[in-house]
Amino acid sequence: MDKHKFSDAEIAGVYRAIAERRDMRHFIDKAVPADILAKLLQAAHQAGSVGLMQPWRFIRISDNTLRHAIHQLVDQERRLTAKALGERESDFMQLKVEGILECAELLIAALPDQREQHIFGRRTLPEMDIASTACAIQNIWLAARAEGLGMGWVSLFDPQKLTTLLKMPEGSQPIAILCLGHVEEFYSRPMLELENWAKGRTLEEFISENYWSA
Repeated sequence: MDKHKFSDAEIAGVYRAIAERRDMRHFIDKAVPADILAKLLQAAHQAGSVGLMQPWRFIRISDNTLRHAIHQLVDQERRLTAKALGERESDFMQLKVEGILECAELLIAALPDQREQHIFGRRTLPEMDIASTACAIQNIWLAARAEGLGMGWVSLFDPQKLTTLLKMPEGSQPIAILCLGHVEEFYSRPMLELENWAKGRTLEEFISENYWSA
């Protein structure tokens, strides 16, 4: 037995969190305890990052007026996205794409300014700052699921407008609005599948060996 291996129960818990994580849009009115929120943010901060640059920044939105302003920005982009979808505009407008006003905690995940100073691992792939921050977001997602909380990642917004609204410095960039909170139940499958918007594909379609295979 590998001495570094988790117990069977611990392993099952990790895979269960991965399998049952959902992009949640529906929340109930119940607060997230401060100690749990702190644990989730610590989990995010333990994510791996290229060159140990730790490019993530999290802004907790506690002002209700600001929360509503963020919701308005998202709704603006929601309508523009619907129009860009052409014949699927009406179907898209029927989807619930965020839970900003209902979730217990609203977080903005962002990249800081002066990221160009970090060259290790980014000289040819500067977008690795986004990839590293995505790892931090995924950590929150999985930890939240283990704690019985749902989280939704919202990307329907104009980055510059949100940057201005949040008084972020020049060169910084918001990349995600995170809705976090208790839910009545977790979706049995991804919500977009349940709503017949899209269908997930099998793993086999995404794996090739040695050379690219379409």
